[in-house]
Amino acid sequence: QLQLVESGGGLVQPGGSLRLSCVASGFALDTYSIGWVRQAPGKGREGVSCISSSDGSAYYRESVTGRFTISRDNAKNTMSLQMNNLKPEDTAVYYCAADSTPYVCGALYGGWTKLQDFDAWGQGVQVTVSS
Repeated sequence: QLQLVESGGGLVQPGGSLRLSCVASGFALDTYSIGWVRQAPGKGREGVSCISSSDGSAYYRESVTGRFTISRDNAKNTMSLQMNNLKPEDTAVYYCAADSTPYVCGALYGGWTKLQDFDAWGQGVQVTVSS
């Protein structure tokens, strides 16, 4: 069974930082494209960042470029998202996701429909940026 368990998240003031992490079980992360997606009330479902399995490159949506960093630790089978200089518009529920297709990276441009479209996804963590 493919499983991702998330940790991190919380309440932070604008300009602050948070780190989200996911531990994978049942599969090896380094053979999948991995990414982070988010959903905020009243907003669309967005892709935030991904690492493509095809070329190993990291990609980011424009609004988080330079502030967020995605990483993967193959030895620990974990993935992380370091979020710096957070803004109120970053407030959302964040999900880690993994997929054997480019879909998780495609979400950066076309959004995503439902978590079940990914091969594996985390339970979601709330990130709230507010003063």
